[in-house]
Amino acid sequence: MTWAEWLPLIFMAVMGLALLAYVVLDGYDLGVGLLLPLGDNGQKDTMVASIGPFWDANETWLVLGVGVLLVAFPMALAPVFQTLYLPVALMLIGLILRGVAFDFRVKAPLPYKAFWNRAFFVGSLMASASQGWMLGSYITGFDTGALGLAFSLGIALTLPAAYVLLGAGWLIMKTEGALQQRAVVWARRALWPVAVALVAISGATPLVNPAVIDKWFSVPLVFALLPVPLACAASLFAVRWVLTHPEIIRAGHGWVVFVATVLIFVLAFFGLAYSIYPDIVIGRMTVWQAAIGTASLNVVFVGVAITLPVIIAYTIFMYHVFWGKARELTYK
Repeated sequence: MTWAEWLPLIFMAVMGLALLAYVVLDGYDLGVGLLLPLGDNGQKDTMVASIGPFWDANETWLVLGVGVLLVAFPMALAPVFQTLYLPVALMLIGLILRGVAFDFRVKAPLPYKAFWNRAFFVGSLMASASQGWMLGSYITGFDTGALGLAFSLGIALTLPAAYVLLGAGWLIMKTEGALQQRAVVWARRALWPVAVALVAISGATPLVNPAVIDKWFSVPLVFALLPVPLACAASLFAVRWVLTHPEIIRAGHGWVVFVATVLIFVLAFFGLAYSIYPDIVIGRMTVWQAAIGTASLNVVFVGVAITLPVIIAYTIFMYHVFWGKARELTYK
């Protein structure tokens, strides 16, 4: 392949990396937001404190991913945003509501704190459900028929549940005492619905996108790809094992729940990427058809080559500095 043919693939990989990083990193703090109503007042403060140093920076990856789409693949904008305009708007409203509630819940007078806690939950629910609907619509090729809408609705319900499992895993890793024990209970409750939903979605995907059948079930590809679902099943088993053996968590290995859940997200992402390649809009447009000219991509490539390592380095540094058990959030 020539450099002109490689460039769109490089930008597609960067966009995919950015969106995967966003889903994992912002996914756990969305999950914590969804779990917020289940904690008592003191636990709510600790839950918010566990994501306080990270949640705003996590959304940087969303900006990068969408920015690459806007700049490098402008031909894909019309079919994508024409169909997803409403869920994108709802997601942005949810993210804005979360940002406002995060600050106001601490600074507002005590009688209004419960209101801002509910606002933080509502914003988290709006953002996560909207993302699920957008993902479902994308997988179906923006099908507006009954089957496509039902599939999108299924993803819209599943993704918040997966975020809850991810958020509970984060709390198990970042907290201790009564809150950590409650997070274990929350993770147990979320595990099986997520597992059942993943199996159901995996079975339904070939129905809404028949091209997936040839990519996954033809011989010998079916044997080469078998490690993906097996690894996903092993990760689910690892989560269940840790959650049902409290001594493992007491020994300081509660991080396994979070890491195994992240692995499930990563495997699902790469499975989706393999299923849709080389399309950027499924069934309508390939990555090369959607990309801008090579000369323009060369210019953008220079900017991305500078920006991406900085974002990665900043993210690693931030997590290193603020690592450790969370304490109650205070403003001084």
